[in-house]
This record gives sequence, structure tokens and C-alpha cells, in this order.
Amino acid sequence: MFQATDAEIDAGLREAQLIAVLPTLAYLTGDLTLLRPELISQPLLAAQPQGGLTAEQQEGIRLLARQTLIKFRDSGGVSRHQCSQSEIQDIMSYTVGAFVSDDYVPLMLEELSVAGEDLRQPKWSREEIAPKRSFKVLIVGAGMSGILAGYRLKQAGIDFEILEKNADVGGTWLENTYPGCRVDSANHVYSYSFAQRSDWPLHFSTQDVLLEYFRGCVEKFDLATSIQFQTQVKEMEWLEAESVWRVSIQRGPSGPIEVLYAQAVISAVGQLNRPKMPSIKGRESFSGQSFHSANWPDSLDLTGKSVAVIGTGASGVQLIPEVAKVAKTVSIYQRTPPWLTPIAHYHDKIGPGLQWLFQNVPAYAQWYRFLLFWRTTEGVLASCVVDPDWTDGEASVSAANRHLRDRLLLYFDAVFADRPDLHEKTVPKYAPFSKRVALDNGSWAACLRSDHVELITDHIDHIGSSGIVDAEGTLRTADVIIYATGFEASDFLTPMRVVGRDGADLHKMWNGEARAYLGITIPHFPNFYCMYGPNTNIVANGSIIFFSECETHYILGCIEEMLRSGDSAWDIKVDVHDRFNERVDHGNKNMAWGAVSVNSWYKNSSGRVAQNWPFTMLEYWQLTRRPETSDYLRTH
Repeated sequence: MFQATDAEIDAGLREAQLIAVLPTLAYLTGDLTLLRPELISQPLLAAQPQGGLTAEQQEGIRLLARQTLIKFRDSGGVSRHQCSQSEIQDIMSYTVGAFVSDDYVPLMLEELSVAGEDLRQPKWSREEIAPKRSFKVLIVGAGMSGILAGYRLKQAGIDFEILEKNADVGGTWLENTYPGCRVDSANHVYSYSFAQRSDWPLHFSTQDVLLEYFRGCVEKFDLATSIQFQTQVKEMEWLEAESVWRVSIQRGPSGPIEVLYAQAVISAVGQLNRPKMPSIKGRESFSGQSFHSANWPDSLDLTGKSVAVIGTGASGVQLIPEVAKVAKTVSIYQRTPPWLTPIAHYHDKIGPGLQWLFQNVPAYAQWYRFLLFWRTTEGVLASCVVDPDWTDGEASVSAANRHLRDRLLLYFDAVFADRPDLHEKTVPKYAPFSKRVALDNGSWAACLRSDHVELITDHIDHIGSSGIVDAEGTLRTADVIIYATGFEASDFLTPMRVVGRDGADLHKMWNGEARAYLGITIPHFPNFYCMYGPNTNIVANGSIIFFSECETHYILGCIEEMLRSGDSAWDIKVDVHDRFNERVDHGNKNMAWGAVSVNSWYKNSSGRVAQNWPFTMLEYWQLTRRPETSDYLRTH
């Protein structure tokens, strides 16, 4: 029941994301005449504050919303109208300022979850379809994907255990504790569709807040007793005669090898979990303290220290401004500058008025999330597609990409207007989205302008006992060296050994070229599934949690069909797998990140893009609705 004073309504509307207000009220009341044409936002202005709504439009929305909320409150504060799917589609279209096609509606209804229902939960249970069948699943990893997989299996009544190498859940949000660590997707999108939080403290949460969220999910889903902590998976081997996986584990750093058995295995270890150290001569000779950003020491105090940071990718852009606040000097070694997307509220708290709306106005949080989700669903994907007739070298790959480049350049022009030296060093020469784009609210630019911070673009020749020597022979001494050099993203599933049918060794079979059908399943490795596997990273569109929800839905579909049919093993056919990957490889070659030669973690050692999904989120959602039984070699 909605109860509020006029003053509370006014305070909330002052801070509201106004584009989501009238759709919320139309949904609550069933009065679609609230969707006034003169108050609609324009999609091309989406990046501007309040979506580019004029001051007059903003005031019009607040006035109409105030009147409607007061009337809604005075009539009992309870929604008595249930919108039809057609009405919801109309509200969606108004919200985004463009027609939401029929193809997208089912996907968006799942994400909107406006009544708080979990539309992706399994519609079946083992007890219903195979009550006498024993079927156990082992999940490797208790990060975002592993927690999700465990919850879905629990909903379906499937026996499972989660094996986690760390002492706690959270994955990357447990391991990465460097100062400034935060998500670069808005919280309301970077969260499970079925486990929304109405009290996020920030628009883009910091590491500690996200870790708290995932811990809370484990508690809410009652998963803790199903997780074996400090347990490393050493080897997995498929036993054909029994149709089971034999999984060798080690508890603690020196425990004995134990063996577990399961009908299926889900690898939820992710892509960004093995720190990558650069091959720089003399790295081990440094006499001071040095470490990777993912291994940040708990008691580290950089106050008054001379600090060198190698790397200016996403982690570097986040941590360096924080280090500069306390360090005596900061020397930044940059190989390739990142493109920056300006997000003014990147570090901002969610104001009390907006918090009030989320927690008190029914459905507002859901329509707000829908707006964010739609804006990132395909994002700037179209601007990343290569035009084969475009002639701009590696600076851009199409007219749309050039337009995007010019828009991003405006930020560099503004923040470095009086510093041509920094402008020259920071503006990328490569096309936007050829590698990961960083977000900035001005803190990165302000840091680089600081007197005690130096941005060095000369090649590193070697590291000595007292510091770093560049190609010009200049030694810059350091007390501490921080490696913000990313992860071994292409080395999927390492260091685990995985042996499939007929003794097939996964890493030998891949030979550095990791591939999987839908990024999930691999020929000769029946009942073995990956989450955040090969070619499931997203660059210019969406949230990785969306992909994980799609993957889990598909995996549960495979298990359901095996239980219904009595099959003991499903093995994806080689030709199905190969056709899919040929298409993905072709797609990636025609995207900025595949066509441009700039170094990035999206590519493996051969230059092939092994990480990224080159198509729309809608297509991945459609492909993972249900497994096609004809795609698999089935053992009964």
C-alpha cells in the first residue's frame, strides 16, 4: 500500500529519474493517457541528464506525477489494474522513446519482473519428472555465476555441491580489493533479475557493496551448506561406463587428494580470475614491494611512498586516482591509452529522494531498471560493426564508429584543453571499443593533471632493484610497484585438467584456441558446462549477469531433457559446435575489437577473439531458450 505525505512525494520527484515516472504510474493505475506525447524522451539524447528532457518537460512530468500519486494514495494506494502484455509493450515503448518490437517483449518481461515474480525459474522439478533418478551436479566456483547455478538447481530439486577455492563467496568481488574497485555497469542492471535490491547506496557499487550483495544472496537462497570452501578442483575425468564425472579435489593448500562423483559438472570459474604478470626483464630483482592489483595486500599503506603503476586499463583507471591521494609520487606506465566514457555520477551516492522512490512507489524500481537495461541491451553495438568500404585506418571502422569517436573526443578536449601534452598521450589512436572502455567522472583526468603524478608512455626496458628504467635509460625510483596488467583471460579453466571421452584432454584439444557451443558445451565432454565461457563476454552492450542467467537457463534445460528422456549423457555434435564457432569468429572479425590490431585481453595469443560475443543480446537469449535435442549425441 502506497502511503506518503505531499512533502515526501515532492522530495522524491525532485530527485527522480523522470523518464521512468510516468510509465510507473501508467502501469500502477492502468491509465495509459498519462503517457503524454509531449513529455516523451528522445533516444538520441539518452546520455544527457534526465535523458535530454527540457526543463519544461521535466516540470510537466513532476506536476502530472504529483497529481497522480496523490490521487493514487487518497484512493487507497493499491493498484487494482493488471496490465495486459500489449499495454506493457506500449508502456515499454514510451519509456524508451521507440517501438519495442514483439521479439524483445518476452525478454524484457523477464528482466522487468514488474510484479516481483521470477520468470526464469525452472518450471519443473526432478521429483515431478524423474523421482527415482539420482542426478548430482558439481559446480566449480562460488562467484556470481556459481551462486546463480546453485540456486536454479536447488529450485529444480537437483542435488548439487559448489566447490570454491577461496574461504568465501563472491569470486572477483572477493579477490579484487584494490582501492577504487567498483562495477562499471549500473547496480540495478548488475544484479540478478529475480533478486533486486531497492536500497543500493551508490549508482555504481564498490567492491565491498557487491560482495555484501552476493553474500546476501547466498543467505537468502540458503546455499551456504551446499558450498565446500577452500577446495580446489585439480582434475575432472569422464567415466564412460558409468556416465559420471570423477572430480579430484584438494582441501586447503596441502590436503590429500579426494575424489567426488557427479553426473554433470558446471564450471563457473569465469574469465578474469588468473592475474597476468608482464614479461619485463628484471621484474624479480626489484627490492621494494610489488604485487598485482588483484592481490592487494590487506595492510598496505602507501602514504608518502613513491609508487609506480604499470597499466592503465579498467583497474588502473580505478585505482590510480585513489593511490595518488596518499602517495608522495605516482609514476604511471602506459602502453595503450583507454577510451573514456564520461559518467558524471559514476562515484555518486543515490540521493534520499531517489532512494525513497525505489522503496515506496510500487514498481518504480522495476521501470527504472528496465530503462537502464534497455539502454544497454544493444548499447552502441551497431557503432562497432566494421564497414568494409570505410577508409579511416584504425582510427574508426565505420561512419557510426567515427561519430562515436568524435563524441568521446569532446571529453578529452574538455578535460585537457590546457594540457596538450596530456591530450596527446591520452587520446587513443585506435577505434572506440577495439578494447575495453573505461568510465570516468573526472577523477582520472584530475589525477593525471596532478603535479606529483607522471604519465609515462616510453617503453619499459627493464626493472632494477630500485625502480623502473625506460627505453631512454631514465630510472624512476619506486618504493612500490603495482601491476595493473589484467588477467590470463584466454586461458580458460586453467589450471584444472579436464579429460573427456576417449581420453580427450581439453587443454590439448583446444591448444590455446578455447571454443564452446554457445560458450557453454564442448564436443567430447558430455554433461560438462561452462558459464562465462569462450565468446560470452560483452563489450558494447548489456550486463554479464544477463548472460549468466541465459546460460543457466540453457544448462537446466539440458538436465531437464536428460531426466525426462532417461538419457545418461549429452555430447554436443562436432558439426553443430563448429558451425556455431565459424559464425562467431566471422562475426568478431567484423567488429572493431576483431578488425583493429590494438592489443587487448579480448584476443588470445594467435590474435583470435576468444572472449567476445559479437551479436545482439536478443539473439543469445533466443539461442538459450531450450536446447535442441538433435544438436546432441545422446547416450541412454
